[in-house]
Amino acid sequence: MSELFAAFGINWKLLLVQAFNFALLLGVLWYFLYDPVLKMIDDRRKKIAEGVRDAEEAARRLADSKAEGEGIVGEASREAEGIVAAARGRAEEKAGEIVKSAESRAEATLKDAAARAEEAKRQALKESEREIARAAMLAAEKILLARSEASGVGGREKHS
Repeated sequence: MSELFAAFGINWKLLLVQAFNFALLLGVLWYFLYDPVLKMIDDRRKKIAEGVRDAEEAARRLADSKAEGEGIVGEASREAEGIVAAARGRAEEKAGEIVKSAESRAEATLKDAAARAEEAKRQALKESEREIARAAMLAAEKILLARSEASGVGGREKHS
């Protein structure tokens, strides 16, 4: 084998030292460079994976929040519609009560006016009855007076 090395001009001692140096350099580089670089790459890979997971979780939370927000808005909208409908119902009910109250007041006023008219009619009838009675008494008195004068004048003539 040394003849083969000599044919190519290779010094086997120098080759052995260079191989040892190469192995030593490879070991040092492996220990101080390759392992830390691999460790950095693994750490980076983990951080990237963690970032992706966090981003997916954030996207999921965002979607959940968005759906929850839409649900809350829908619920609030339905609640507002219910409140408006209830207010309308109460307003219509109150309007009905006001109309009924006004109708009952109008009816009471009409009844009161009718009662007053009836009372005025009764008073007028009583007054006219009194006037008629007074007129009848006056007429009867005048008739009696006229008869008594007529009989007194005629009776005096007979007695005298």
